[in-house]
Amino acid sequence: MTLWATLPSALWRLAVVLGVPLGLAESEYDSMLIPGWGYLVVPLLSVLQEALAYLTLGLVRPWGEVWPGWVPWLRGRRIPVLAAVVPAGIGALACTVYGVLFVWTTLHAEMDIAPWGEWLMNACYLPMAVWGPLLGAVTLHYYRRRTRG
Repeated sequence: MTLWATLPSALWRLAVVLGVPLGLAESEYDSMLIPGWGYLVVPLLSVLQEALAYLTLGLVRPWGEVWPGWVPWLRGRRIPVLAAVVPAGIGALACTVYGVLFVWTTLHAEMDIAPWGEWLMNACYLPMAVWGPLLGAVTLHYYRRRTRG
């Protein structure tokens, strides 16, 4: 579910870089450094976001309990519970704070964007508000599953 919650915003950012009309004024592109470094940074942000969301699957799949074969010296060994729970817990907290700040910022932002563009952007970014709580839920489930005796 976290992959689906993060995908719309990643696709929106890619659309910005590809030049798809999204109702944004030139000043908004300038703030994203487009043209310029934004052509590199914005897609990398989307890739990083999706990679981190993909890691959430490790909390509900067997590959999140055993080190993969390509990791030297650790392959095949069980992953310590806290090695997964601590980063996932920090990530859940960070994503939850981001989600709250996103909602607050959206309600108070002064963007130079067409009304339909603002609606589209909010529709793409709003699902990210659930990323933190979803990650927290699967982290708790992972911890309970791995520590019950």
